[in-house]
Amino acid sequence: MRPDEPKAGRMGTPLVPQRSILHTPQPRPNEPQQAAANVVRGQLHHIYGGHTSGEASQATTIQPPEESKQQSLETENPYKRTQHNPHEAQAEQWKQYHSAWQDYYQKYYERYYIGQVHTTRQALEAKGAEEQASETKAQEPLTPDEAMYDLRGKLQAKFRHSAKKARGSRHFIPITAALSVMLVFLFLQYNRVLFANVEAYVSPGNIDPVNIIVDPTTSVAVGPEPKLIIPKLNVEVPIEFNTTPDYNAQMKAMENGVAWFGIPGANSKPGQVGNTVLSGHSSNDIIDGGNFKFIFARLEQLATGDTFYVNYQEKRYTYTVTKREVVKPTEVTKLIYPTDKPVVTLITCTPIGTALNRLLVTAEQVSPNPKEAAQAPETASSSSNDAAMPGNSPTFIQRLFGQSQ
Repeated sequence: MRPDEPKAGRMGTPLVPQRSILHTPQPRPNEPQQAAANVVRGQLHHIYGGHTSGEASQATTIQPPEESKQQSLETENPYKRTQHNPHEAQAEQWKQYHSAWQDYYQKYYERYYIGQVHTTRQALEAKGAEEQASETKAQEPLTPDEAMYDLRGKLQAKFRHSAKKARGSRHFIPITAALSVMLVFLFLQYNRVLFANVEAYVSPGNIDPVNIIVDPTTSVAVGPEPKLIIPKLNVEVPIEFNTTPDYNAQMKAMENGVAWFGIPGANSKPGQVGNTVLSGHSSNDIIDGGNFKFIFARLEQLATGDTFYVNYQEKRYTYTVTKREVVKPTEVTKLIYPTDKPVVTLITCTPIGTALNRLLVTAEQVSPNPKEAAQAPETASSSSNDAAMPGNSPTFIQRLFGQSQ
């Protein structure tokens, strides 16, 4: 038995195909070249014609049945592959595939760009309508309130822009510090001017309605406390008679109201013939004490014919303004003059917030009967006549340099 023949009793084929042992049939003595040509022709036909080697052999060589069967068994291979792929896509299918995708993208981008154009057109139309409405509104005449609001908005925007630009500068902090110091200095120096002008338009007193008298000749029962009542100015203030004409005593007395400036020649009191001089503040520094620093802030509003009252020793005296005069602080002689009537002169500083001049408001007694007035006591003349009239306290600079008003 030959080695390449199967053994007797072997069942089936091996699990792994074994490479078959090719046995080239023995050519006949007269056909060796023809057999070789047939083998080559069969292989070429298998490669370029798509036929199997078995088919090529059948087409070119006539073999005996047994040898042909034996050769087919030996050459059959389950793992045999060909160059033909049944799943290979055809050119027409690829063309249809690409055409479908191109159509899809064309429609997608066409819808996208149409939507964008529509959205942009709507936005432009809305903006144009808004601008047209703004132009139409701008052409309409503005009311005073609208014009003021528009001006205020422009000023605020300009201020914010300037403030933002200034804050970004490296000089902002030094300049701010210098301005703060300057503002504090100005406030300490001129705070009385600010507050005095405010008080000039605000009632400086809290007059009792009972003291507003319609008939100035009416006798009214009053208490023992000396008071000055000016209904036109809404002033009701205590009078400090227990004082002397010097500057310090006057300043101390004016913390509690108005002070009696009793100098020789003008030292009478209510109900006596002569000049009764009462001094009060029109303004004073914020750091000074007392509740009457602005009691005469509106004294310049008194005019000829106005009436005010003085309560003294449980009796009310009525006075009518007859004269107003502005003098220098050193013109004390303006207060001393001969008279046979009981008069009152009110003194305060003017212009308001300063101590440059003195305002003198003179009034004559009309009730009780001035002819029944007593004579003022005689006093010896002294150097008080040469003293200045009382005024405001020193300013901030004057305090620094030790000066007085």
